[in-house]
Amino acid sequence: MKTEQGLASTPSLSKERLLRILGVTFGVAVGIGGTIGIGILRIPGSVAAQLGNSGLIMAVWIVSGLYAFAGANTYAELGTMLPLDGGPYVYARRAYGEFGGFLVGWSDWLLRTSSMAYLAVALTEYAAGLFSYNAAFITPAAIALLIFFTAFHWLGLRAGSRAQEIMSLFKVIAFFVIIAACFLFSPKVNAGPSAQSPLFSDPKLLFVAIALSMQSVLGTYAGWHAPVYFSEENTDPAKSIPRSLFSGVAVVMAIYVLINLALLYALPVSKLAGSKLAAADAAQLIFGGYSSQMVTGIMLISLLGIINAAFLFTPRVMFALSRDGLFFHSGVMINTGGTPTTALLITALAAIMLAGVGSFDKLFGFTAFLTVLVDVAAFGTIFVLRWREPDLPRPFRARGYPVLPAIVLLGAGLLLIAFVVSSTQNSLYAMIGIVVSYPVYLLVKKLVKAAAI
Repeated sequence: MKTEQGLASTPSLSKERLLRILGVTFGVAVGIGGTIGIGILRIPGSVAAQLGNSGLIMAVWIVSGLYAFAGANTYAELGTMLPLDGGPYVYARRAYGEFGGFLVGWSDWLLRTSSMAYLAVALTEYAAGLFSYNAAFITPAAIALLIFFTAFHWLGLRAGSRAQEIMSLFKVIAFFVIIAACFLFSPKVNAGPSAQSPLFSDPKLLFVAIALSMQSVLGTYAGWHAPVYFSEENTDPAKSIPRSLFSGVAVVMAIYVLINLALLYALPVSKLAGSKLAAADAAQLIFGGYSSQMVTGIMLISLLGIINAAFLFTPRVMFALSRDGLFFHSGVMINTGGTPTTALLITALAAIMLAGVGSFDKLFGFTAFLTVLVDVAAFGTIFVLRWREPDLPRPFRARGYPVLPAIVLLGAGLLLIAFVVSSTQNSLYAMIGIVVSYPVYLLVKKLVKAAAI
């Protein structure tokens, strides 16, 4: 273990150390805030269109939630075994060596930075619809938003973590308001039993439809592992990380399952299947003319929470890379508030540049492949480390090993194949980046070594 060694090796640059002030409340908040976004408002319609049967629809959402629980089971062991900031990079470096860690760490940082950019663009696009400002201001507004979050997080971890707890609480309340309104105030759908889907007569089509639906639904669950990015800032990681992971997934799953039940209660499957924004259609049925503003407001709250979470954990990936010599040593600088300042500035500048040049769709497509690639690499580390370092202290041991970890690894691998097949161009760009990563790794090592002289 190199927790204390890593921290002690940077006294000349770090005026302060990372603050150990986080607990389960923050862990749950960042898990919820990093997961629940606009996907749950948009995806139910596409899933209903693919499956056409309420039983299948609910089964896909429930199974995806159980898959997230199995993933949390794996991450709980990794996060308590190596309680360092940086997330999947930390485990990949320990399991696959320095180059493997470099590949996973920089892929994770790049995809998180790209997501900060496209989420800022998405938020300002929805805000333009709500506040009716000119579309020409969308990109400048997204950049201004990123600058605001940079300044806010410069204040320190206490401000950022408290904001995350408040935003996540408002997000949960907003979704439960929609759920309650659907059950209490919508005209009851009396369409009889769910129609027999034509998919049942063709097993091949049924399998494809379920696979595509799972791909979409699992995308809405992405982000639940956010608590592990702050492991060494936790007051008691051995207890708090498992509780944060499992509690966060439980809340997200409850919201996802309940909102789909509520939408199926308020809307016939046929109407749900034709909806690009199912929550808006349900709100229109209940609230009439105010529905658009209500749903847009919930979208804005959701996006603010995800962007705030990204500003918390993305710089910590660069901090971890810098501490291990895979970026310039200045990346370990921490201010009195516990913020990795150089890492925050570089991350924010990269996100601002991406927001200025990339559209939402292009940035989203680029990150999809990298997201699943990092998941595959991270889930694989538990097997490598169990085999290579069986005596490493594990305050939490993954339940059902090796079966449950193998299931999530297999699922992530299948999802990776699905992204390659469905988005060949974006996957090709990402794979080219992987191919050239080794000479980039050697160059980075050389530059870092030269800068240290």
